Amino acid sequence: MKEIGLKVHKKQAEIIRKNLIENNLLIKDLKIRRDEEFVYFPVKNLPRDLKYNNSIRIEFEKIRKKPTSYKEIALIPKSLKKKLPTSYDIIGNIIVIKIPKDLIKYKNKIGEALLKTNNNIQTVCYTTSITGELRTLNPEIISGEKSTVTIHKEYDLKFFLDVGKTYFSPRLAEERRRIANLVKSGETIIDMFAGVAPFSIMIAKYAKPKIIYAVDKNKYAIIYALKNVKLNNVIDKIEIIQEDSKNICKIIDKKKVNVNRIIMNLPFSAHKFFSYALKLISKECVIHYYAIIDELKIDDRIKELEKIARKNKILITNHKIRKIKTYSPREFYIGIDITAKKKDADVA
Repeated sequence: MKEIGLKVHKKQAEIIRKNLIENNLLIKDLKIRRDEEFVYFPVKNLPRDLKYNNSIRIEFEKIRKKPTSYKEIALIPKSLKKKLPTSYDIIGNIIVIKIPKDLIKYKNKIGEALLKTNNNIQTVCYTTSITGELRTLNPEIISGEKSTVTIHKEYDLKFFLDVGKTYFSPRLAEERRRIANLVKSGETIIDMFAGVAPFSIMIAKYAKPKIIYAVDKNKYAIIYALKNVKLNNVIDKIEIIQEDSKNICKIIDKKKVNVNRIIMNLPFSAHKFFSYALKLISKECVIHYYAIIDELKIDDRIKELEKIARKNKILITNHKIRKIKTYSPREFYIGIDITAKKKDADVA
């Protein structure tokens, strides 16, 4: 359909465009046309005060508005759209999303909608939950490129990883930076479940530790951790160790170091390793303990940790709980900053 077009020489086009916008005369859902000499503006009516008001009847192309949410274009029954997840993780150029059971048969349609509404995303994966001590997602690619390998960026750092074989949470970026800000110069730190080493690398890059021992039993996590340490130029501050964290005490004992800080990011089962962390303490230590837990069970978890500490002749002198993010309607991803002191230790 032909509309009124204002034919303007290119030299005057920008001035007139601004004038049309100020006077609410420009039709914004139609594309402005151009040729070698003139610009054609779709207008509601001709402006009286413009010198170059050469009108022309011309066809303008409609501007296709990009949907702001994947929910708008997902090809599923309208009655089910309210059940579509409101959030998902973006890891590099990969989206990882959890889908309710009654929407599983539409997973590919959901994946296609996510791909169309997210710039720079190449792959969409569906997962149910984190499983096992190696914390793998077991993702299924539902749209896009058939690859689960990506590079994630945060705070000017880059992390190579495979979302199918290694654990990584982009939602912990602020937490990783917070811990780095707490680290004092010259600290010795143990990252007990390092994964691809995001905590260790963040600390090495933005603090001044003496050494960080980044430990993980997942061989794939170790491969990517080694790559990431080199990529971010912190190889002199981090030692990557492939080992079960239950055995880390033997390794640290041989190194004869005083551990100042321990990171325990194993959210579903860190409490099972708490006693092993306590054995690393020679004097006083700060432990950053993470858990995914029902809000009503947080107090019981604190009591459990205190009981384990007493059995290991460790005194918890202080603890501070932080709710980092919601995991499910009743569960939270929490962080507990624990100050632990070995009984009879002389701490200055």
